[in-house]
Amino acid sequence: MPARCSNSPILLGLIAVAVALGGTRAAGEPRPDLDYRPSIADPEYRSGSGPVVCIDAAHHNFHRVDGLYRSFGDLLLADGYRIQVTDVAFDREVPADCRVLVIANAQPSSAEWKHYPYPTPSAFTDAEVRWIVTWVREGGRLLLIADHMPFPGAAASLAAGFGCRFNDGFAVADFSSEAEGREAFLTPTLFSRQNGLLGSHPIVAGRSQTRQVTQVATFAGQAFLCGSGATALLVLPRDFVSLMPARPWEFTLQTLQVPVGGWLQGAAIEFGAGRVAIFGEGGMFAAQITDDGRPMGMNARGAEQNALFVRNIVDWLSGP
Repeated sequence: MPARCSNSPILLGLIAVAVALGGTRAAGEPRPDLDYRPSIADPEYRSGSGPVVCIDAAHHNFHRVDGLYRSFGDLLLADGYRIQVTDVAFDREVPADCRVLVIANAQPSSAEWKHYPYPTPSAFTDAEVRWIVTWVREGGRLLLIADHMPFPGAAASLAAGFGCRFNDGFAVADFSSEAEGREAFLTPTLFSRQNGLLGSHPIVAGRSQTRQVTQVATFAGQAFLCGSGATALLVLPRDFVSLMPARPWEFTLQTLQVPVGGWLQGAAIEFGAGRVAIFGEGGMFAAQITDDGRPMGMNARGAEQNALFVRNIVDWLSGP
């Protein structure tokens, strides 16, 4: 059950971390790392000959290929995939030529986060959820990414269609001092074979020995749970908690926390004739620079294999 945060006074000092990480759209947003250039020695397809990857831009997405997900798009293009940005709602159909649909950090509106009601409204209509779930069941492939609050609440109804429950909070290592609190937000979480937090799945194993992933880094994010049909890819450490403010980054004396050790930050699901990969952190798929100059994503120390992980995810989703 949720509990009041025993370290609430410390939480009040973490607003500066929010600015450093781009916690609001009013100030301190991260920016794309324009110096990051993905290099692939063995592209999956000849340039422009691979399957079509459709990237959602119809739901006020915080991460888009013309912005913070520029490096994500560049990586897929370098691997031979074709990119198509879709800016139409999915209430009638998913575009016919989409082999993989990517939905990254959808939002219910373009309003500032402090103006969102609580709980966070859905970014998707009931009709859209039905269409996407049916599309995947009949053979579609979906990469669903929902970072920390408010993104989990905005995508919760869609995740539920695949048997997963999003937690609309901030998943971080537990802490007892302001210094530890800053590190909890600013230090990447490492999932590796060595620490036992990286799951066993074709996405991790890759299609050859050179494609094997041994470590992945994430950067804060959310925690979620899925049903028995899901395979865990990223499992949060035992000491993790989810901080659950009423507004994103507005930590107060009343902020709640939920233990989420053992919960997921990445999962893969065989769903009918289709496939779904779900992740609770978005920065891991990008190359960004935070407001205080820190690299965050594929360009960060400890995340050297994140780009390979992305390639394996899309390879598994687009495969037969």
